[in-house]
Amino acid sequence: MLKLHLAPLGFEDRKLSDRLSLSLERILGAEVNYVDLDIPIEEYRSVERKQYFSTKIIADAIKRTDTIEGKVQMLIEHDLYVPVFTFVFGEAQLGGKHSIVSLCRLHEEFYSGNTNEELLFIRLIKESLHELGHNFGLKHCHDWDCVMHSSAAIEEVDIKGTFFCKTCGAIVEEQTGSRILRKL
Repeated sequence: MLKLHLAPLGFEDRKLSDRLSLSLERILGAEVNYVDLDIPIEEYRSVERKQYFSTKIIADAIKRTDTIEGKVQMLIEHDLYVPVFTFVFGEAQLGGKHSIVSLCRLHEEFYSGNTNEELLFIRLIKESLHELGHNFGLKHCHDWDCVMHSSAAIEEVDIKGTFFCKTCGAIVEEQTGSRILRKL
């Protein structure tokens, strides 16, 4: 059984993270729990960009998780970047065990000023599964219905599906050793 550890980094919406945890358990057939990585995220903040360097946060997490078996996904409210992009919704080690997802630009308030908790959750599950897909070795998929489709803007997150397509799903099933859900 896949073990997945959610690691909130200054992220305090336990209701949302618990909902994510239950959904990941159901979709991936995973055992999900929480882990405190105690990462000093302020060390990875760019004053100029007013964002956090996701690659360096992942590098720090790698050093802190030698004894943890399974995948580690960090959740953060702060805006993330890598030098070649204006921002990223998340980042993951391709074929590795670490990923990070930022909720900053998943909030509808970021775009319209309106709160929409259900839309936030749908966006979060898509990006969480997307980054975990990279951990399972998946690259971006051309199928717009697949959660592995690339998203450079929030509109692309909203358009893509909430589950892995048949091809990507088969790879995840092989990696996890369990049958995954493709529809709710």
